[in-house]
Order: sequence, then structure tokens, then C-alpha cells
Amino acid sequence: MDTKSSESIFPIEGWVLFVKQDCETCVMIEPVVGKVIESGHPITIYTQDNPNFMSKFLPQDDTNLEHSFNYNIKITPTLIRFSKSTEQIRIEGWCREDWCKAFGLENLGIDLPYFRPGCGSKSLDPGVYERLFAKYGNPDFEARQIEVGEWDDDIEACYDRGWSDGLPVTPPTDARVIAMLMGTKRDPKEVIGEVPPNLAPITIEKIAINAVLAGCKPEYLPVVISALEAALDPIFTMHGLLCTTCFSSPIIIVNGPIAKSIGMNWGVNALGQGNRANATIGRALQLIIRNVGGGVPGDLDRSTLGGPGKFTFCFAEDETDDTWEPLSKARGFESGQNTVTLFQGDGIQGVIDQRSKTPDTMIKSLSMSLLAVGHPKLAEFTNALLILSHEHYAIFRKAGWGRSQITDELHKAMIRPGKDLIYGAQGVGEGISTDRAEEDVNKFWPEGLVIVRAGAKAGLFSAICAGWTGGRFRYESQTVTKEITI
Repeated sequence: MDTKSSESIFPIEGWVLFVKQDCETCVMIEPVVGKVIESGHPITIYTQDNPNFMSKFLPQDDTNLEHSFNYNIKITPTLIRFSKSTEQIRIEGWCREDWCKAFGLENLGIDLPYFRPGCGSKSLDPGVYERLFAKYGNPDFEARQIEVGEWDDDIEACYDRGWSDGLPVTPPTDARVIAMLMGTKRDPKEVIGEVPPNLAPITIEKIAINAVLAGCKPEYLPVVISALEAALDPIFTMHGLLCTTCFSSPIIIVNGPIAKSIGMNWGVNALGQGNRANATIGRALQLIIRNVGGGVPGDLDRSTLGGPGKFTFCFAEDETDDTWEPLSKARGFESGQNTVTLFQGDGIQGVIDQRSKTPDTMIKSLSMSLLAVGHPKLAEFTNALLILSHEHYAIFRKAGWGRSQITDELHKAMIRPGKDLIYGAQGVGEGISTDRAEEDVNKFWPEGLVIVRAGAKAGLFSAICAGWTGGRFRYESQTVTKEITI
């Protein structure tokens, strides 16, 4: 984003100096400033904190930081020479040689240190620049502006307009949206797709607005963008996932160094509350589907019971064990690439096994729980996400088993005679078609069992997330992985 033109406040000719009293270098050069002015070089001085600092030189009050913003001041002191509104010289901090050369004077500040770097401009203090940009920078937003009355509660205003998932949201002020957009290099006007169910076009700017609503930090924005790109991939069938009467919603799994850099949780309580990145990234995706796509519960969101994943379901995979092949690599990406994977799934089904001590018994135990996904008699009907805990994986690791062998052995353990699964078998109406009675049937498609590692280092508890019933359409609805681009 570019700042507005501030030509109207630039002097046609002359020197401008930005200082603040809370800067040792600025205080140090005050005698030098006096000598320069006495020598016939007038300087317009702007003070960022105390309007009375350098009062004998009649400074201008810039405590609102408007001029500091428009002059793009990064350091105090900053000395600028303008000629016909064009910047000719800029000196940041104090350097005796540069100041002497600029004014054609010898021995300026001869009793001072030769060089001092100065301090950061107050206009760049955390959270300040964004507010200044919103006030003075004429941000070029395309989204419709909503005016809230002086005495209105802005959080309640968000509720009134239907922007909430039921929990309070962060009002998307200009300053907050500007700050969020700083989390990506992508053009705010870039359209990345159409959000179902209304197939409304969405820009990076609108993604940022909803990321603000969700409570994201700017550094989370690339993950939110890539998660949405995955959700909009036709093979993910987001429209069907939204309109289903089933429980399902997108489950977001993050791989790569970005998970650590933005502080995601893959350890203790990885699937629960308490981590801002996990909670808000998933929430941002859900709010986009609601606020941009129109996926409002009771309207086109027709879930019979719903599930907590419709608020948010996002975590990072544990990649701290070199013996484990990360999900991203298993899905064709290079080691170290940042990726986001979207799985269409339900809530958590716990797997408690504190007795199995060998890979074979652990496989049997996990497969028994996996067979219950959807319904014990359904096969090749849904997919499944198995979240393998540290201590359960340790049983396999000790025997030299990795992702491929664990996956293969689980599939083998879940093959069953079709005659036991057909409609009416075992006195239960649910099941598979009677024409498969003579087959040996696997529970899942070969690619339908997705395994990741997460969780604390203590506790023999893993988890299963049943897949969406649309998974029965093997080639029409699949898990999607996208690279995260900044």
C-alpha cells in the first residue's frame, strides 16, 4: 500500500528535522542545531513527543505523527533537504561528516562523538503505523465501509450484521485490516476464487478482513489464504461439505517451518483450546465461508447436528521426530516446504490403548477403532484421519516401522468378508450392497486413510476423525494439500 501524496506539506525549499526528546542522540545534537540555524540555515523542526523540546527553535508539534508518517520517518533524528518539493538529502541519526558536508560548515559537533545511530521513529512503534496509515494514508479498500455510531458497541454491531459464528469477533477497523495485509506480499485486490455456496468472488483484502474478525495475527494470513485456496479446489467439494446434513467441516493440518515460526501447537492439547494460531486460522476459514460465501447455519448449512469443528479445527503436525515422514512429504511435497492440508472430517473419536506393546497388537487395536468410522458395516464409504500420539508411535518406531508400513498393515487388518457387511447381515439394516457378498472388502480406499502425528509425549491416547460421507465418491471428493506462499 502506498501512502498518500503529502506534497502540500513539503516546503518548496529548506531543511526539515524530526526529533523526539526521548532520544539521546536528539538531545545530544541540540547545540549543533543551534549553530546551524545561527549560520543562516533555517530548519523546520518537528517534535514527536514533547512539543516544547528544542523550544528556542520554535518547533512544530508533531505528536499526532502526521508529518512523521507523510515524510516516511524511520529514525530520529532525521534531517531532510527539499528543493522544489523534491527530496535532495536525507541523513538519519548523527554523523559529523554528513552534517558538515550538508551545510558546508566545518567542525560541527566537534566535541560530540563522530557517529550515533539515533532511535526508532514513534510513527513505527508497534500498532502505530497501521493507525497512521488508516488516518492519513488513504487506504484503497474495495470492501464496503460500515459506519458505527459513536456510542454503539462495535462488537455488538458485528453480531447485528451476522458476521459472527456465535462467539465475539474482533471489529475489522481500517488499521487492523492494514496490519493484517502486511502479513502477505500478495495484492489485496487479487481474486483467488469464488466462495460457495453463493460463489461470491473473494479477494485477499476480504480474506484479511475475516482473518481480523477471527482474531488472527498478520503472520497467520498466508496460512489462511492457502487454506482457502485448498477449500476452493473443486476436488475438495466445499459446497457439498457445507450443504451436507452430516457433521463434517474442513480440518486444517499445517506442515513445515511456518508452523513453528507462527507458534502453532502440535503437542499438548494440540486438538483443543489455548493456542491462538490453531484456533483463529481454522476460525477464519469458517468465517469466510459464512460471511463471503453465505454458508449460514439453518440456511444452506443443513447439518443435522453439526460439530465443534464448524467453529475451528486446525493444528500442526509434529515433525520433531526424523523417523516419521511428514504428511506433506507423503503427499508429494519436499521436506521443509510449508503446506496446508484440508481433510473433510468430523469430531474426535478417542482411541485408548495402554496395554498393546508390539506393532502387531497396536495395528489390531487401531484397526478395531477405525472400523467403527461412520458405521462398523460401512466400507469404502468415508475416509478417516488417524492422529497418532507420541507414545503409540513409539511402539512402531522401536520396531522400525514408518508411515508406509503402518498404513499398509492397517489396511490389511481392516479387510473383511463382504457377506458380513451387506445390508441386513448380523441383524443390522445398514451395510454395503448385497452384490459384494463374495468379496473381501477394505474399510477405506487405499488413499482414504490419512495419518498424522500430534499430541503430548505422555499418554497412550490417539484419535480418529471420521471422514465426510462424500468420500464414497472416490474420484470426486478428496483431501487437498497446497503449498503456503507468503
